[in-house]
Amino acid sequence: GHYISVDTSYEGEKAVLSSPDLYSEEWSCVRLIYQIATTSDTSPDPARLNLYLRQEGENFDRLLWSAKEPSDSWLIASLDLANSTKKYKLVLEGEMGQDKSTSIAVFEIKITSGYCIECDFEENHLCGYVNRWNPNVNWFVGGGNIRNSQSILPKDHTLNSALGHYMYVDSVYVKHFQEVAQLISPKTVAPISGCLSFYYQLKKESSIVFTVYLRDMSGFYEEIWKTDSALNADWALAEVDFNAPYPMEVIFEVAFNSAKGGYVALDDISFSPVYCSNQTGTPFNPANAGCNFEEDLCNFYQDHKDGPGWSRVKVKRNVYRAGDHTTGFGYYLLANTKFTSEPGYIGRLYGPTLPGNLQFCLRFYYALYGFFKMSGTLTVYIFEENHVVQEKIWSVLDSPKGVWTQAEISFKKPMPCKVVFVSWCKSFWDCGLVALDDISLSLGSCQAADSLLPSPGECTFEKDECVFTQKKRGRGSWHRKRGPTPTSYTGPRGDHTTGVGYYMYIEASNMVYGQRAYLVSRSLRGISGKQCLTFFYHMYGAGTGLLSVYLKKEGDEEEIPLWRRTGEQSISWLRGLIEYESDTNYQIIFEAIRGVSIRSDTAIDDILFQAGPCLEVEEIQFSSGYPDSLNEIEY
Repeated sequence: GHYISVDTSYEGEKAVLSSPDLYSEEWSCVRLIYQIATTSDTSPDPARLNLYLRQEGENFDRLLWSAKEPSDSWLIASLDLANSTKKYKLVLEGEMGQDKSTSIAVFEIKITSGYCIECDFEENHLCGYVNRWNPNVNWFVGGGNIRNSQSILPKDHTLNSALGHYMYVDSVYVKHFQEVAQLISPKTVAPISGCLSFYYQLKKESSIVFTVYLRDMSGFYEEIWKTDSALNADWALAEVDFNAPYPMEVIFEVAFNSAKGGYVALDDISFSPVYCSNQTGTPFNPANAGCNFEEDLCNFYQDHKDGPGWSRVKVKRNVYRAGDHTTGFGYYLLANTKFTSEPGYIGRLYGPTLPGNLQFCLRFYYALYGFFKMSGTLTVYIFEENHVVQEKIWSVLDSPKGVWTQAEISFKKPMPCKVVFVSWCKSFWDCGLVALDDISLSLGSCQAADSLLPSPGECTFEKDECVFTQKKRGRGSWHRKRGPTPTSYTGPRGDHTTGVGYYMYIEASNMVYGQRAYLVSRSLRGISGKQCLTFFYHMYGAGTGLLSVYLKKEGDEEEIPLWRRTGEQSISWLRGLIEYESDTNYQIIFEAIRGVSIRSDTAIDDILFQAGPCLEVEEIQFSSGYPDSLNEIEY
């Protein structure tokens, strides 16, 4: 048969293969049979095969899947595509990297309707199910009228004939007590919940246990179904409620105790997005367990007998005290703002109840001011429903520096629980200020979330400059940096993404007054309708110059000014919002102009392109200076 492979004669280029326009009104599964072969052992820049989804009306392709592991055989990737009313294309991209000896090949791409975990075992790729090899007991394909196989059943379930196929595991080679055979499904890549059903036959002469597990990416097993008794000699239907909010595998496991155990056969695994039992429970929405404190405390609350520990406050833009993390001029929580006469204070902020038995990732931002002793200034506990403390899962270790720093914690508890933020200090003189903002909760562990595919159109500058490149003119250039800038009283002290990551900035001491630096995006796909660009900028320093954003449409000489700020704005990272339209391909340009003195380090971070209008509106697109009411905290 034929396959296609990447031409290796072009170095450093990408090979791109695009599908025709596709529609999927119902849920579908993309199966890709591929191989990355190499003769070298390790390569610093390995070859990659990427699969993107290019949706109509989106500027950016969404990365669905990426592989770089070399293999000496064909591998199968199964990817769920949620139903959508928009038409789309699938785009395969081969990146050769530095390795000359590598080849990337694709043998088959198949899009079928239905879910990737469904299988009738009639095709030779077995829908991407794999047997975990064991020297003695394994899952085999049975049926298909193969005379020499130990095909134990006269008929499969799908076709109800001797020609059909099914999977089976037999005890005839069992050598030891408790031998286990595992059949592992492809990993779910989109959140799904509903009813998983399958047909099985179990014939036992001595003890056999047939179990179905879910396994998440951290390796936790959760048993969802089990049987050790044969109902009858024919195919029996099993149905089980199934919830995979983050990537999981389904594992069909058979355990034998002796060679006379018997056998288990399996066929027709299918899935329906409706629960088998009449569960009407609404699925848990993690968005309800977060808060940016712009409007109120969301679903967080305080216990009145503690006294008012946390206050919701807002700081006007100024050059002494940092504002909130969400926008730089919005609300955040501050502990210990009302200086009371008693020496210590305690502030407890309770989160909403979270369901048990789910893996969570909690992220939040904190900033500390003026502490002598750090221990106990901010701690995160898990409480059980009845407000009994279960465990401390996080506490501040680093010293205060007035920078919004991101913390992230993964946890999983068997019982429903709450997250509680506690700020406490024993004596009045030890107490500084603790600020808290932008609490968010997501399903799955934080490590899994970090390795997840980046959201399209987002650039945090953590790894590289993403879609942006320098337009070099003279000495003016943008630098990627972490930590504070070299000159005092100007520039950020940390980035906006995590507080310890990277941002882009101009170093004023290397430039002359009025010199410009350009950061230019690559050509972006034009779409009809409004689009929203969000970014964070930092303009602190008495000599700060200008920061402007321009839109340059393909074919036009003119650059259209979209947004501008002149002069010192704030000691905080401030959010910029720009709504614009372009139905032709275009570029976005960030231009910084150095001001009158070296205290003119201008920085940007966390750029996000989104299709559709901005959800909020920024009053002023072009402004200079900042208001004079400095350094007031508003309650």
